[in-house]
Amino acid sequence: MAAPPSAVRPSAAVRPSAAVLLLHGGAETGLAAPLPGPLNLPGMRMRPFARTIAGATGGGDVLVRTARYAHHGWNGPREDPLHDALRALDALGREAGEIPVVLVGHSMGARAALRAAGHPLVRGVVGLAPWCPADDPVDQLAGRDVVLLHSTRDRITSPRASQRLTARARLAGARSCLVAIRRSDHAMLRRAGEWHALTARIVTGLLDLGPLPGPVATALRLPPDAPAVAGTLDLDLLEASRNRGPVPWCRGGGTGAPW
Repeated sequence: MAAPPSAVRPSAAVRPSAAVLLLHGGAETGLAAPLPGPLNLPGMRMRPFARTIAGATGGGDVLVRTARYAHHGWNGPREDPLHDALRALDALGREAGEIPVVLVGHSMGARAALRAAGHPLVRGVVGLAPWCPADDPVDQLAGRDVVLLHSTRDRITSPRASQRLTARARLAGARSCLVAIRRSDHAMLRRAGEWHALTARIVTGLLDLGPLPGPVATALRLPPDAPAVAGTLDLDLLEASRNRGPVPWCRGGGTGAPW
């Protein structure tokens, strides 16, 4: 797999203060190595996220790295991308010391990010269209900020499963919420600019480099027993509801799900 072009390296005189680790998607099974360079479409999808995050964090003293996978798939109990993520976090620690890290993962990469969140460097996780099996553990999320973004039209991974995970994570001691994105897709191609910009705003907020969107900040303060729908935000209403707290999942303020 080609080296990530989005990696931002500080000058030798600048000590890193934080890092962002990107984890791209993959497949349920697959022992082959990911394809190289532009042939690795899941990896290519993360490049604009890396550029936008680097720009939002100012570059310089914030490292932006992309995890390398040994295998294309999750591969059942092997959990290959999880181990790749943990190795990448260990490498960040050796390179930069005990700095806060936000994990940004898409699909299978988001599953790996959620599972690796117990690593001592991790401050938060931003999961993009995450793969959230109902039996995956959540105890490792205690004390972390977890923000999931999911298209309401996703047919590859389940937005309902993401919503349920936010409630499970809160009960385990995490601060969590979900942003539902209408009129998009699993590959994040529709409304791509909004995916990139919102992710960058959330990352900078989680690293205390800028303000979180108001409704996201409020949702992260929900009590542990708050129902899943209470922490579900609608991207279309997010800007309009700035500083008003969590918004209803739908324009009519109903009690179901937006998908």
